[in-house]
Amino acid sequence: MKRIALTTALALGIGLTSYAQTAPKAPAGPLSGPFPKGERAPVANFTGVVYVATLVKNDDTFNCASSNVTFTPGARSHWHTHAAGQILLVTEGVGYYQEKGQPIRRLRKGDVVQAQPGVEHWHGASPRQGLTHISLNVNTEKGIVDWGRAVTDQEYASFR
Repeated sequence: MKRIALTTALALGIGLTSYAQTAPKAPAGPLSGPFPKGERAPVANFTGVVYVATLVKNDDTFNCASSNVTFTPGARSHWHTHAAGQILLVTEGVGYYQEKGQPIRRLRKGDVVQAQPGVEHWHGASPRQGLTHISLNVNTEKGIVDWGRAVTDQEYASFR
């Protein structure tokens, strides 16, 4: 009985080792969820370290732009608006979303945010945990984003 168990374990081990050597390799470079982490975002529009990977480039057929956005802990966008609105699909981590004049909303994996057209808002990671979301900017023929001022540390720390 021990001999059968040992033979089975050995065969399984050899099979797994063989599979590991022939299995497709993961893409090189840092990943954030199933999508690439991308390049460092412009410091003119973000506080802290943020990465953006374009997933869908804007064009005249779809009038949509989409990116995978990764915020390191404490990082956040500046206040901004979208003429046609924006949809955020949270894929990892914990973060915040706030519309001007409203309390901060905590975001977690699986949350969906619909920022209405022209509504000033910001979004980013919580102080201790990063956040990754997919941004969908639709009807881009109306414009994509208008950037405003940085979110102050006092505004950011006002989450209750």
